[in-house]
Amino acid sequence: MSALVTGDAVVLGLQPAKVPSRALAVIIDLVVAWSLYLTVALVLQLLTASLDDAAFAAISVASLLLLLVGAPIAIETLSRGRSLGKLACGLRVVRDDGGPIRFRHALVRGAMGFVEITLTFGVIGCIASLVSARGRRLGDVFAGTLVVRERVAATSGAMVPPPPPWLAGRFAQLDLSAVPDDLWLAIRQYLTRMGQLDPAVSWPMAERLAGELVARTGAPAPAGVPPAAYLAAVVHERQTRDAHRAFRAQAGTGTSAKPSAGVPVVRPPLPGVPPTPPPAVDGRDDRATGPSSTGFAPPA
Repeated sequence: MSALVTGDAVVLGLQPAKVPSRALAVIIDLVVAWSLYLTVALVLQLLTASLDDAAFAAISVASLLLLLVGAPIAIETLSRGRSLGKLACGLRVVRDDGGPIRFRHALVRGAMGFVEITLTFGVIGCIASLVSARGRRLGDVFAGTLVVRERVAATSGAMVPPPPPWLAGRFAQLDLSAVPDDLWLAIRQYLTRMGQLDPAVSWPMAERLAGELVARTGAPAPAGVPPAAYLAAVVHERQTRDAHRAFRAQAGTGTSAKPSAGVPVVRPPLPGVPPTPPPAVDGRDDRATGPSSTGFAPPA
């Protein structure tokens, strides 16, 4: 199961990427970028054969910066933190608070990456990632970003924590009809994973989700209630309502039992009428061979 990414590209399962997976993503990006650059350089050499050496050198430098610096910046900005290598390895670049990166973050990462990865063959970036507690290179440190894993294995038996007892039933009158399913899913993912998040990331993320929930319900959150507790109480209220609706639907579809085919129906006798024994199943009459009700006796 993949880690949830909300509509704003907010990754809820923040697990920093390991150095091997990041190195593999960088290698894929470099192979693609250098292949494209060599192809463009060969085409430019054929098209600018009549130019002097200074003009050819200027065009080569411009194409180098455009393809090895500008292209990665544009790709990470438009894809919100996913280059071709990161997409293949299931990685994404996010801000320190888990939000999506913007152009300024991609610009700092791209400029620093050209120095610590391209020019030094990744030596500086590898050393910085090994020294950093969360595997960040210098570009991530200056840009305030973090490379995380998007494909996170689901924890078996992950449950939404129950709300505090003093919040039970407090949101019974809250209108939840306007809350979309993707917001419910984002809240559930956060509640099941908030124990794995850093407190500096968990609190603002809970505030953001609580603000979206308040905007959908139109009722402000109670004063003094922590955002995580508020989310847990509202989710518990929705689960309670769903359980009540399912129970009423099951109770309303009850039908009378019908006899199975081939099984004789035995009804209670009417007052004053002797009971009639059921007919034999195999065609034989197992009733007593005495005189019948018509007075006819079989011959001896």
